[in-house]
Amino acid sequence: MFVTLENLFSAWDEFKKEKRDKPDVMEFERRIEDNLFRLYEDLNKKIYFHQPYQTFYIYDPKFRVINKAAVRDRVVHHFVFKYLEKIYQPLFIHQSYSCQKGKGTHLAVQDLSRALRAVTKNYTKQVWALKMDIKKFFDSIDHEVLLQLLKRRVKDKDIFWLLEQIVRSFNSPRGQGKGVPIGNLTSQIFANIYLSELDYFVKFILREQYYFRYADDFVFLHEDREYLLRLRQRVQKFLRDKLCLTAHPQKISIRKFRQGVDFLGYVLLPHRAALRTKTKRRMFKKISRKVEEHNEGLVDENKLNQSMQSYLGIIGHCNGHRLGQKLQNEVWARKRAGGAICDCGKSVEKPLD
Repeated sequence: MFVTLENLFSAWDEFKKEKRDKPDVMEFERRIEDNLFRLYEDLNKKIYFHQPYQTFYIYDPKFRVINKAAVRDRVVHHFVFKYLEKIYQPLFIHQSYSCQKGKGTHLAVQDLSRALRAVTKNYTKQVWALKMDIKKFFDSIDHEVLLQLLKRRVKDKDIFWLLEQIVRSFNSPRGQGKGVPIGNLTSQIFANIYLSELDYFVKFILREQYYFRYADDFVFLHEDREYLLRLRQRVQKFLRDKLCLTAHPQKISIRKFRQGVDFLGYVLLPHRAALRTKTKRRMFKKISRKVEEHNEGLVDENKLNQSMQSYLGIIGHCNGHRLGQKLQNEVWARKRAGGAICDCGKSVEKPLD
C-alpha cells in the first residue's frame, strides 16, 4: 500500500492548521474518519480522481486567478508535498529561496546584499545586475516536461500515478497540457522542481557565481554589461528549448548597482536598502483592511496582531523603527476610532551589512 491511514491523518493535521473555521473544512471534519477512510480506499484501489477546481480572483498586488481544490484533494496535496520534499529538498541549490523551510524573501535579499558588497569590493567597484522573470510562469508549465522531470527521481510507480493525476487535473488558458494552479500546495514544489533545471544549468553549465532565484524572479551580477547581454540570450534559449518557457520581455533589465537593484520588494543600493514604494503602500493598504475587518468583528485580535508582526518584520529588514512605530500607533488609533489607516509614511532605508 503506497498510502497509509497514518499518512493521511498526518496530512490532514498539517492541512487543517488555521483552516478549521472554513465552511468546507468544517464540513469535511464532521465525518473525518469516513472521509479519510474513503480517500484511503480510493487511492490504494487507484480509483481516486481529482475533483474540479473552484475559481476565484484576487488582487495581491496584481490581478490573479486562484483555483481552489476540494478539501479531500488538498489533503492529498499535503501528503504528496511531504513525499516530494524529502526527495528534492537536498537537491535544490542554496540560491533557490522560494517555498522552502528556513528560506524565503528575507534570506534571498540578505544573500544578494552580501554578494553585491563582495563583488564591488566593499562598494568601490562597479557591478551590473541582470534581472529576469518568466512570462505567465505557472500557466506555462508544460505537463510532459514536468512529468519527465518527476520520473527521474520518483521511482515508486504508485506515487508517480498519483502525481500524474494531480498534474493533469488542471489546464491553464494557455492550452491543453499546460499549467499548474497557483492555489495548490503541490504547485509550489512543482515550480521549484521545474526551475531547478534552470538552476543547474546556470550554476553547473554556465558556472555563474552570482545568481539568485525566488520562484520565477532571478538576478545575475557581473562587472561587464556586455557579458550579461550575452548571458541573457543563453538563458532565454535554455528556457525556450528545454522548459517551454518565455522570459518576460518587459521585465528584463540590466542596471548599475548604484541605480538600485529591485528585488522582492526592496531596492538595494550601495550602503543601504530601501523598501520599495509600492511595497510600503501595499502594506498600509492591507493592514488598513485588517483593521476595518477587526472593527467589524470579522477578524479577531490575535489575527490582527499576527498581521502586524508580519509587516513589522518586513519593515525591520529596512531598519524602519520610526515607520514601525508609526504603523503601530496608527493601528491603535484607528481601532479606537473605527477608521482606516492612511499611508503617509516616508521611504525607509537601512544600511547594508
